[in-house]
Amino acid sequence: MDLFFFSLFAFIALICAVNVVLQKHPISSALSLVGVMASLAVLYLLLGAEFVAMSQVIVYAGAVMVLFVFVIMLLNAGIEVHHGRSWMAKLLGFPAFLAILGLLCFFVQRGFPNVGSVRFGDWEGGGAQQVGYALFTEYLLPFEVTSVLILIAIIGAIVLARKELD
Repeated sequence: MDLFFFSLFAFIALICAVNVVLQKHPISSALSLVGVMASLAVLYLLLGAEFVAMSQVIVYAGAVMVLFVFVIMLLNAGIEVHHGRSWMAKLLGFPAFLAILGLLCFFVQRGFPNVGSVRFGDWEGGGAQQVGYALFTEYLLPFEVTSVLILIAIIGAIVLARKELD
């Protein structure tokens, strides 16, 4: 039963991720990204990481997506204008994608040959204590740098939107 739910929500995450890229309107892309985040939360639940799953929903599908939608509304982004693709992109795009995917699979198999299979519910690292300890010891600098970068991006969006209005 776990394999069925994993396959179902992995498929939903994949479809929503492709929809993020294919949508012409940025709000529709943001809503598709919420679908990806919700599907990932269910996958975390299947692995037994309840705290990580709830953090995924609250932080990413909630707060970060509200921030994205706020910035999209602030920038007043409309529907994307499509220009014709080059004949080279049409001819080589899909075969190049398959080649890169094949190389990625090859290097992952060569780099991690003895990795065991996943057993659903057996992972013990998704509790609040483990995540908090890792976040505020080993990953403190990347955590703070990320928050500063997000703040800089918001200020940059406000400055760009203000110049466009004047």
